This record gives sequence, C-alpha cells and structure tokens, in this order.
Amino acid sequence: MSFLFEPSEIPDVVTVTPTRHADARGDFAETWRRSAFVSQGIAVDFVQDNLVRSVRGVLRGLHYQVPPRAQGKLVFPVSGEIFDVAVDLRAGSPTFGRWVGCTLSAETGSGVWIPAGFAHGYAVMSERADVLYKVTAEYDPESDRGIRWNDPTLAVTWPVSDPILSAKDRALPLFAEAELPA
Repeated sequence: MSFLFEPSEIPDVVTVTPTRHADARGDFAETWRRSAFVSQGIAVDFVQDNLVRSVRGVLRGLHYQVPPRAQGKLVFPVSGEIFDVAVDLRAGSPTFGRWVGCTLSAETGSGVWIPAGFAHGYAVMSERADVLYKVTAEYDPESDRGIRWNDPTLAVTWPVSDPILSAKDRALPLFAEAELPA
C-alpha cells in the first residue's frame, strides 16, 4: 500500500503517512489516492486546495464551516513542522468536545485526515511552515465559524503560550458560545 493509516484517540481523525520512494535525486510520495483512502473508509471528493505559509509561533484556528458547507480536510506540511489539532464538534458523538493533536512535518511526510464536523487548527513549530490542505467543500464566508484557541473547556495543550494570532482568531467565541454544526 502507498499509505500507512493510523487512527488517533478519536478514530475518525487519521494520521496518513505516504510511502516515500527515494533515490539520488530526492524522493517521491503520493499524498492522495482515492482508492487507498476508500479502502480505509474515507470516501470523499476534494473540491479546493489551500496553501498557507506561516512563521514560527503562528497559531491558526480553531476553524470549521457549518453545514451544508462543512469541510473535511486532508492536511500536509510541505515544509516545516506544525502541531495540528482537531476538536470533535459532532453532536451525539462519544468524543464530542474532545480534541486530538499530532506533530506533522515535511521531513516525516505525515499528514492528517480530519472529517467534517471537527474544528481544526495548528501552531507552527519551525522557523516557517508551508501547509497544503485539501477540502471537501469550498470556502464560504457565510458558513465560516471558529472557537477560541485557548478555550478553557477544551483545554487544548498547545506547544505555544503566546501565539501570533489574526484579529479574526483573537475574536472567536468560546466553545460554550460557538455555533456548532447541527
């Protein structure tokens, strides 16, 4: 198989490590092959790719879109290292309100699959990181929502204490006040 799929403590959030093929020129890896993902129960169609460049200490998130524009995300750092977080916002889920985090780096080649119904964010651990992510729904500002990165109810253990945030992310509501996916 071209990928190693490793479910997290929240089984629907899956670390994906592509097989790398190396030679004297460098290496090659697939980051997405529909049949491989379908074989793992991840049958999705991606409609938009995003590439984000950030510097050390930047924290982006926690972001999500509400239905009908909820997004699943396949996230890979193509340079640098990030600490990536997913928060389960699915009403009725046994892991509702819980989060999982993992360190992803271009060096290891690992990424993460985060299904719709989760908030997503990451903190940049290297001098710079370029993060590529594929999404299952196009960005829609009317559906865009978020939760404050340091919400005490969620108690995410971020590896940064004083992150660089956008004005939008500083103003996000707490978990208890957020409009969650229905």
